[in-house]
Amino acid sequence: MATESLGQLPGARAGRDPARAIKRGPSRVPPEVIAANQRERLFDALVHTVAEKGYANATVSDICRAAGVTRPAFYALFAGKDDALIATYRHGTDLLLKIMEDAYRNESAWREGARAALRVMLQVLAELPAFATMAVVEIDAAGPHGRTERARLLRRFDRFFAEAPRAVDVPMPEELVETIVGGIYATVYRYVAAGRVEQLPALLPTLSYFTLVPFVGREEAALELGSESPAKTPAKPAECTISP
Repeated sequence: MATESLGQLPGARAGRDPARAIKRGPSRVPPEVIAANQRERLFDALVHTVAEKGYANATVSDICRAAGVTRPAFYALFAGKDDALIATYRHGTDLLLKIMEDAYRNESAWREGARAALRVMLQVLAELPAFATMAVVEIDAAGPHGRTERARLLRRFDRFFAEAPRAVDVPMPEELVETIVGGIYATVYRYVAAGRVEQLPALLPTLSYFTLVPFVGREEAALELGSESPAKTPAKPAECTISP
């Protein structure tokens, strides 16, 4: 996983990162460059503020203060707090999917690619716990709009199953991929909501098994569990209280 890609995700830096400060006074910096700079800082500030206070308790003033950006500048970029959250979520999840797709395409076979994409997702969320909290848990606090964005994101994971092997004599219902993606998401949600983000990478064997078994069979998929102790019971992709 490229460090520079990780560093572009919202929450990877502090909103008031000195490296992005724009000096006061006369400047030849184009307005669009200033706006882009402020937008990035607000993305980072929103992630950290929401992770710390919860979306319901975070205010526009809190976010602006954490970014070192004025309220007028905030409202020049976003219609309000909900709009800023959705923009941050879209930007961050677009980047996450790009990192996952790069890992997937770097492998020559579907099985290895699927595992690589899953591994990098778990690693990114573990390394950026504030982003994980915002993108996995707090997005629900944006109400119907947030849930619509989440559903849109989950549908985009279909791309990682387009090249999965299919048995000619075994029907594959359309809901299969949706069920796999939903089960993985529910497990990740449970860990993030419980403050166990750093433990996500350890789920790779179990989640790989859950992902692969419908396509390669139980015996082959069970090889993914080989790194776990036989005495351990694999964590199941479990239910969680996500609003429909």
